[in-house]
Amino acid sequence: MKVYWLLILVFIVSCGRGKKYHDEKEDVRSGSPEIAEILEFQKEMNTTFQDPETSPLPDRFRKDFETLSFFEPNLSYRIEAKFERTPEAVPFLMSTNTNEKSEEVLYGIAYFVLNGAEHQLEIYQTPGLLDQKKYEDYLFLPFLDDTNGVETYAGGRYIDLTIPKGNSIVIDFNKAYNPYCVYNKKYSCPLVPKQNYLRTHVRAGVKDFKKE
Repeated sequence: MKVYWLLILVFIVSCGRGKKYHDEKEDVRSGSPEIAEILEFQKEMNTTFQDPETSPLPDRFRKDFETLSFFEPNLSYRIEAKFERTPEAVPFLMSTNTNEKSEEVLYGIAYFVLNGAEHQLEIYQTPGLLDQKKYEDYLFLPFLDDTNGVETYAGGRYIDLTIPKGNSIVIDFNKAYNPYCVYNKKYSCPLVPKQNYLRTHVRAGVKDFKKE
């Protein structure tokens, strides 16, 4: 009988240690500054969507809203890209989902490796925002990928960036979000240029929005 209870005790202690090890792994994961930054992005997105003053959601969807659907944070989708500026580029009118046009200028091109293949994306600046201090360093990255229409919105997603100091730029696809017209047709959203189609799956950031 003593042997029996000893085995039970060993089993309990072993399970406890296993859970403790699991907890420590979780602590390490959440302790990463990059992961913490992604989780904060998700929290801020949800807060924006819950607030009636800032939410793009119509009231019928917002009243029961709890959270957007996100991919799990994955640092393999946080990349440092070579960044080539295009100072000679002139402003152009980017098409939107409405009759309006969005004036943009090609600020630079990012070159990087993702999922084992080389890619490039055009990054834009919006001249109409430059007179606002909070947008003076703002860059706009719209992109398409192979998850569109299945796991993510068919029309692609956006990432907000800041003008880098050097010749590289960090692109964190974990911070990819949907255009607001996905949630409410009253918004006019730039359409992603075809040249910004990534021929790979980007399973990071915000997933498609399911209206229930």
